[in-house]
Amino acid sequence: MNKELRDLLDQINEKKAQVKSLALENKIEEAETAKTELQALQAKFDLLKDVEDETPVDADDVKPVATDAIHEFAEAARHRFMNINKEGAGIDGGYTVPEDIQTRINKWREAEFSLQSLVSTESVTAPTGARTYMKKASHSGFQNVAEAGKIGAVTGPQFERITYTIKKYAGYLPVTNELLADSDANITNVLIDWLGKEDVATRNALILAAVAEKAQTAFTGLDDIKAAINVTLGQIYAGDVAVITNDDGLNYLDTLKDDNERYLLSPDINPANPFNMTLAVGARRIPVVVVPNAILATASNKIPFIVGDLKEYCKIYDRMQLSIMTSNTAQVGSGGSALNAFEEDLTLFRAIMRLDCEVIDAGAIVNGYISNP
Repeated sequence: MNKELRDLLDQINEKKAQVKSLALENKIEEAETAKTELQALQAKFDLLKDVEDETPVDADDVKPVATDAIHEFAEAARHRFMNINKEGAGIDGGYTVPEDIQTRINKWREAEFSLQSLVSTESVTAPTGARTYMKKASHSGFQNVAEAGKIGAVTGPQFERITYTIKKYAGYLPVTNELLADSDANITNVLIDWLGKEDVATRNALILAAVAEKAQTAFTGLDDIKAAINVTLGQIYAGDVAVITNDDGLNYLDTLKDDNERYLLSPDINPANPFNMTLAVGARRIPVVVVPNAILATASNKIPFIVGDLKEYCKIYDRMQLSIMTSNTAQVGSGGSALNAFEEDLTLFRAIMRLDCEVIDAGAIVNGYISNP
């Protein structure tokens, strides 16, 4: 999105807030006027966005995404990815998504909230494999030895073998055949939007499942969070510890004050990160990462507080393959929710991705929670 569109989007959001404010103050006529202005801004935004979509660009607004790639992808979708050359054929006979399109899908991990930025990722080519990792540990040092005395062994580094097995994750999207007759940009944008969101959601679910492998620890308040940071994790993990919570957790932290009535939660002192927050834990300031409730839920009145270093805790092994197959005759589901592509004039797009997520160092986090009052 270019600067002009971003500025328009800011104006639209400001105008929306103004309309709501005026309506709540019972200034109905002024709210109606503001609403008309909002509709004009939205129409201008939609028009300019449509024009921009004809020559799509990637997220940095510098390098254009090849129009040929958009056209080829849209044409492949219209023909249900049939009669493609061998280079386009992927595992299970599906159509391997081209690199230009894959790049745009990957941008969703930056646009949507993706937990993958908090963990380690490794690209792999084999369906299974193993890696050797050295555990973090404290060192006792050499022992005092008398002249001609016997030298004893010291504790050496400990290693652990972690295996991964790439698994297949898949889903389908019903698309009207009218859409397939639409412009190249519209077809491509719909599929990229779907593939991107499902990609992010799949990875988020795998990471949260890995976190759930660690037994939960009840925190009664800030002192327990401090103990988790200072004692349980200690100096071994001190350099990269963060507090990861959700919107409910942010609301809780935002009420904490010190003895001088100063709030313990504050913006990052680095002006380059104005939206980042830190929590005062004694003499240290610990980064706070807030994940939307919709992703990191408060379940059974337990507000999640994941304390530690997720990059040390788990890793995603990504085979970097995304393939698509389609059918305009398939039937999916059962009962009242069943879809018959032939009868309903639909084309079903089935996407398959391949990856795995494994715990690397179970001691790198404390999977805590605070009971929601």
